[in-house]
Amino acid sequence: VKDAGLRQSSSNNTSLQPPTHPNSNNHHNNKDNPSSSQNQGFNDADSASMSSSIPSVRLAASAAAAVLRILDGVRMLGPSLSRLCDLSSSSDKHRHLGGADANNNPNSGASSTTNNGPTLASSLCIAIHRTAVKSGARALENLALAIKQDPLDGENFRPGDARVAAVSSDAVRAMRLVSPFINAYKSVTKRRALPWDPKIGEAAGDMEFFIRYLTMTLLSNLQSKAANYSRDPGLSSQAKSYLFLMNNTFYLLEQLGPENNSNHGHNSLKPFNAEDDFDGADYKIVEPWFIDQVHKIFDASKKKYLGYWEVLNRHLGLVSKNDLQYQNVEQKLLNLESGRLLKARFSKFNEQFEETYAVHRELTVIDPKLRVRLLEDVKAVYLPKYRQFYQEYSQIKFSKKNQNDYLKYPPERVEGMMADMFSN
Repeated sequence: VKDAGLRQSSSNNTSLQPPTHPNSNNHHNNKDNPSSSQNQGFNDADSASMSSSIPSVRLAASAAAAVLRILDGVRMLGPSLSRLCDLSSSSDKHRHLGGADANNNPNSGASSTTNNGPTLASSLCIAIHRTAVKSGARALENLALAIKQDPLDGENFRPGDARVAAVSSDAVRAMRLVSPFINAYKSVTKRRALPWDPKIGEAAGDMEFFIRYLTMTLLSNLQSKAANYSRDPGLSSQAKSYLFLMNNTFYLLEQLGPENNSNHGHNSLKPFNAEDDFDGADYKIVEPWFIDQVHKIFDASKKKYLGYWEVLNRHLGLVSKNDLQYQNVEQKLLNLESGRLLKARFSKFNEQFEETYAVHRELTVIDPKLRVRLLEDVKAVYLPKYRQFYQEYSQIKFSKKNQNDYLKYPPERVEGMMADMFSN
């Protein structure tokens, strides 16, 4: 009521003037031109508060869902409440004025039921609705800003092992919380322009338009976080960047992708939680843009990540038979120069494998399906070639004393070691 600017006119007149905004001389101007009042209700203190103190994504999501729920209630209850209150007020006036005054003034009965302006009830309902719309717009903006401005550094925001970031799970929860309030969101966009949708009224976007904006904002934030991994010290910094994007985009596909996607409608990351039992908890994005955009980032990140394992193939090319000279053919004992060639091949592979394995085994993939799939993709990069190389040249004696040292990683052992990858 305060924000709507209701004012008592005078002690001798119980009617109220129509609600006006403090910065407007005529509320009808704001009604006729909604775009001129899109920032209505935000004073200097509000603007400073929004820019300097954005809530967490989780808190902003709960606030947005709560305001939209209130707006839904106001939208449904307001007209009925206004009619009931107006009817009661009109009836009371008629009974009060219909006595002696009616005898002296034949027109008094008619004038008692005629209002020169909105009644207190209707003005109050309008004020409540306008306040709810303003609060809804501000809550939606806060939610979008919270996702956009989620900190890029810190263990709570950018995990050191490149697992799924908290902003991803919080943003998924946010989309599910607000998704049922389609009509309430339309009530906001019908009257107010929003940063992601400058149109108003029927031309404004729907809830799916807002969900798309939140998704793209989240993806942008995740890419910024991923870029910061590459600035960290250590050999795994760039690899973490790619794995981080893989973890988070796969999570989004699992949680929000349509049920005919690879997830088949199952959430493999966490069991049922009573806190997740709410309208919209099973919300899915079925539009093609979602799969296209998220898959594009996932596939590009996976391709770059697998490139780290390609280095192992440098030493697994077959050696020309002309380069293998034997000093004892029956014993398959190579001469000194040919022996050095195979020693170098096995030695460099062992060194590269140990280094790559040590770096990447510290990374984490929580989702078991993604872990299995990624392990198979990594092994497919080099293991078939290594298996062929090992079988071909491990039968040849290229070192008299240290043959076993060069052959310390049989393919079976390598595959066994790989099974522990990404489970830190």
